[in-house]
Amino acid sequence: MLTSNIDHQTSNSPKGESVRLADLKRQYDVVILGAGHNGLVAATYLGRAGLSVLLLEKNDYIGGATTSQKVFPDYEAWLSRYSYLVSLFPEKIIRDLGLNLELRRRATASFTPYAKNGRHDGLLLSNVDEEKSRRSIADLTGSDTEHEQMRKFYGLSRVFAEHVWDTMLEPLVPKEELKGRFDVDDISREAWRSLAEEPLGRAIERYLKDDLVRGLVLTDGKIGVFSHPHDPSLLQNRCFLYHLIGNKTGEWKVPVGGMGAVARELEQAARKSGADFRTNVDLRALDLNGKTREVEFGVDGKRQTVDARFLLVNFGRNVLAKFSGKPYQPDATDEGSVFKINMLLRRLPKLKAKKYPATEAFCGTFHSDEGYEQMNVSYEQASKGRLPDKTPCEVYCHTLTDDSILGRDLRSQGFHTMTLFGIDAPYSLFAKDNETMRKQAEKKFLESMNQWLEGPLEDCLAVARNGDLCIESKSPVDIEEALGMYHGNIFQDAPTFPFAETKEQAGTWGVETEFENVFLCGSSAHRGGAVSGIPGHNAAKKVLEVLGGSAPNAFGGDAEILAASPH
Repeated sequence: MLTSNIDHQTSNSPKGESVRLADLKRQYDVVILGAGHNGLVAATYLGRAGLSVLLLEKNDYIGGATTSQKVFPDYEAWLSRYSYLVSLFPEKIIRDLGLNLELRRRATASFTPYAKNGRHDGLLLSNVDEEKSRRSIADLTGSDTEHEQMRKFYGLSRVFAEHVWDTMLEPLVPKEELKGRFDVDDISREAWRSLAEEPLGRAIERYLKDDLVRGLVLTDGKIGVFSHPHDPSLLQNRCFLYHLIGNKTGEWKVPVGGMGAVARELEQAARKSGADFRTNVDLRALDLNGKTREVEFGVDGKRQTVDARFLLVNFGRNVLAKFSGKPYQPDATDEGSVFKINMLLRRLPKLKAKKYPATEAFCGTFHSDEGYEQMNVSYEQASKGRLPDKTPCEVYCHTLTDDSILGRDLRSQGFHTMTLFGIDAPYSLFAKDNETMRKQAEKKFLESMNQWLEGPLEDCLAVARNGDLCIESKSPVDIEEALGMYHGNIFQDAPTFPFAETKEQAGTWGVETEFENVFLCGSSAHRGGAVSGIPGHNAAKKVLEVLGGSAPNAFGGDAEILAASPH
């Protein structure tokens, strides 16, 4: 367990220096633009394969959106501004790279407060006690039927994961071929139909009757994207699958030490593989049409250029288009829809639902205003350009599962971190007047939470020396400005199905671009998004494929690189 002050300090920016400008090579086998977690994964695999690798990062820290930061300077608390749990990071990558990560199970999966017959109660789903979950659903619905139906419904995603998960680290399988793998029994065929072919809302309504339970299920199809249960684009299905197939269980776990621990481990692995790093880089120009790819950038006002046989892009297609001079044509489904609030609390709030202690309710995902029909209303209101009357959101308290992200004094005083994710908050709502709309949205989301609490959440917040409350809100506009993610989409683009949907995609790694030896290694790749490392792995595999083989130290295979250029 990471508890020392040293750990807290390194969570912000893992140890390691930038390579001196005088020591930069003129040519590298691979240059990676962006040292987020996917860039670090790719760098480690390729460095171990014997290639020379340079990572260029615009920030003064490593880790991108996974970095933990001291968001409130007066307090020793290290929060990840943009990502917080791990589900999609394959255990294979963790083993391959020898990462020393502890992903801790949350005792509570989710808690959804509700009022019924004038009494406050809550639907609690446990990760460790199935009987507790069954009783809680029965208390809500009056029978065991909905619990059994929920088990059947989630059985579909488990079956889907069993068929699909291992393919995430392989070339893309054609849709029809993958569909054929499901043609083994009625449950598998139902899983494919319900999750890959028809709008998610049909299956939710077919299996579940209670509005609150339906809403609880639907939220995994809405986090980060702007969609609804019967969206014909199946955006909600794609988003749902991303939340439910990780490592064949779909369980979201807490990284001990915070996301900073993930970034630190990945950076150390990349450095050990021989990769060079350069931070505070101002990327100026890319020449993608020559025999090699030329990267021009500035450091401390000085112009630098390096040539690379391969260029890996760890940012969105929108940014790549800007540097390549090509038009960028996003789809309507690429719009981001998330409102993030980071908080530091002096104490946990008390619930109106007396039978559940706050420590139990908030250690899982706490849902508010996420009833099924209510979210249909909030979607409609947001799509018409207005902040919904009721703003659906979910909250999570990292420190109830892992308090190592707090300094010792804060732990002893009962401080906690809290993160809120608001949905049905599309980029378009904030584009015209981000400052005003951000304040209005923050107020609305806090009101959503306060309806379930004995006192206002604001009364629990830590206070900075200047009197400000320790609360930070980020709209999709803020996320785009900070991370370059198109319209604040936390997936970079709309999430994709985990298979090839066109003939051209079949057999590719999903990282290819129109430019020779320029590959996407981040969330904008096919099967990108979330803290997964999958596109970083797949981009590295693509490089080695072009070179004619793979390396035993990198991927556990027996073949050697046939055409790697020397250091």
